[in-house]
Amino acid sequence: MEAADVARLLAEPDRLAVFAAAALGARDLAAVAAATGLAPAAAAKALGKLQDGGLLDGCAVRVEAIKAAARAAAAPRPVEDHGYADPATEAVVRTFVQDGRLTGFPAHAGKRRTVLEHVAQTFTPGVRYSEKEVNALLRAWTAGTPTDHATLRRYLVDHNLLTRDTTAYWRSGAWVDVDHPGPE
Repeated sequence: MEAADVARLLAEPDRLAVFAAAALGARDLAAVAAATGLAPAAAAKALGKLQDGGLLDGCAVRVEAIKAAARAAAAPRPVEDHGYADPATEAVVRTFVQDGRLTGFPAHAGKRRTVLEHVAQTFTPGVRYSEKEVNALLRAWTAGTPTDHATLRRYLVDHNLLTRDTTAYWRSGAWVDVDHPGPE
């Protein structure tokens, strides 16, 4: 079933009302008619169209049919390219960084280091950052994810990708993008 088929079936007000009644628990024609306020004949006609269209089995919603139509209609997620020449590095970063945010931390130490090195590129070599600035930059990586910025900051320091003293943090230990213009 295509999403357009679902839309056509639900575009008619009586069918939409019958579908909603079935979704909300009406289990027979009398309950559907009572829930929708439709005459029994109109409710039966709409119910028949929805059953013939594959959205209902009796008065039960065929959830898998709706899900399948939605999946088929969804645009495929574009594959994000993070610019790594090494396919293994690109695959690790792609797995744990989506839409510019961390989706989690790899359990494997080598993969975690790869992801942290990617995040470390946020910081310009030679520039000193206050803790407030570091937190703001790392919150952007963790917004809306199960990861918190403080844990990310701790990992970056523990892996010697950020160094700190009592007043500032700065980038250290990560590779440097030679195409990056650097500090001004």
